Amino acid sequence: MSESADALMARNRAILCHFDSYSTALLFARWGTTMLWPEALPAGTSPMAAPDAIAPIYDGEAVRQHVAATLGLNEKEIIHMDDYQQWVQAEDGPIRIQLLRFTTFEAPKAQIDALGAVFKPISELRGSAMSELVLLREVFNLIVAGGGRA
Repeated sequence: MSESADALMARNRAILCHFDSYSTALLFARWGTTMLWPEALPAGTSPMAAPDAIAPIYDGEAVRQHVAATLGLNEKEIIHMDDYQQWVQAEDGPIRIQLLRFTTFEAPKAQIDALGAVFKPISELRGSAMSELVLLREVFNLIVAGGGRA
């Protein structure tokens, strides 16, 4: 990664999901033991409110474009869910959790598998880090309770 990409992903993490509005199946990409790309949150983070002024380094569209380009995904098949506003305070400053949702008819399982990840429903993620399960519960509430609106 370039220095600017390193800085971008040091201040952001991405949750990749797919929602099938017909079956209401909500799937999350799991990268080893984390649902956050490119890596889990640093130890000692705690939830925080969104800052009053959001610096450009936290731009959801920039994160979406970077994730698609880095992972070789079709940028047109991924949207940034602006309504998802989750932040954590790390030792070196705030980190924004970005929610990226695939808009494809079916979850792109083969693409995700090829990247070393797997799609899982929330029910199969028991035992994951509690901090991540709390984030996923908020995704579930936003997408399923909201009917999957973008």
